Order: sequence, then C-alpha cells, then structure tokens
Amino acid sequence: MNTHPYLRAYLAGIFLPTLVLPLLLTVFIVVRIVLKVPVPIEQAIIFPMAIVPSLFGLWNMLWLGTHERTHLPIGLHGPLLPILMVPAGALVASCLGVLVLDSHGATWFQTCEIPYALIAPGFLVALAGYYLVWKYIVGSLNRVLGIA
Repeated sequence: MNTHPYLRAYLAGIFLPTLVLPLLLTVFIVVRIVLKVPVPIEQAIIFPMAIVPSLFGLWNMLWLGTHERTHLPIGLHGPLLPILMVPAGALVASCLGVLVLDSHGATWFQTCEIPYALIAPGFLVALAGYYLVWKYIVGSLNRVLGIA
C-alpha cells in the first residue's frame, strides 16, 4: 500500500503558515484601514501569502527526501530556508522597485527605512524562530503523520 509520504510531508509543512498568514493579513488590513498607514501593505503581504506555505511544504518534502543521506535534524534544516528566501525576496523586491538598498540601510516603499544595524539582528531572530518552528511544530507534525 502506498502511504504517500511526500504528500504528508507537504501537508505538515504548509500547516503553520496557512494558519498564521491570514492572521497577519487581518493585522495588516486593520493597520492600513483603521490607522491609515500610507504604505501599500497589501503589496507586501499578498506575495508571501502565495509563496510561503508552498515553500514550507516543499522544504519539508526536501528534508524527507534527503534525511536518509544527510541525517540533518529538522531543527537545523528549517533555518536554511530563510537563508535562501531573504536574498531571493530582496532581489525580487529590488527589481520591482519595492526595496531600495543604499549605504545606510533598506528602504521599503520609499517610506520605511530600516538601518543595516537592525537588519542583521532581525535576521538572527528570524533564524532562531525558524529553528523553533521547524524543530517543535513541523517536527511534531511529521511524527504524528508517521514520516519522521
């Protein structure tokens, strides 16, 4: 009997972003409409809502497919994803004119400037968050679904 381990890995991977991203969209909508923030927030959230769950699912499938050879723990496999996503996202955002990188920092939508001194610690916090999410949430879902 075929138990479809890659389908189960994909579903375990998309679980958390599929739950969290609509909540973030709600917060962004409230900030945009109620607080009248002039930044086009919908442009910043729609693309991640479309791509991030699929990337999580595919990344979990990749872990399942390579785990026998690499023996890499899922907690260390997860933080490799933002190491790939952040440069790719910055490149796409720069090409679309959403992000401008200069000598002082990054400017989003010509309104929000973030200095490089805050970007590096923020990225390290994101890596720690990805480690925890992948180790405890995605890893436990993989165990429940019988693929870990």
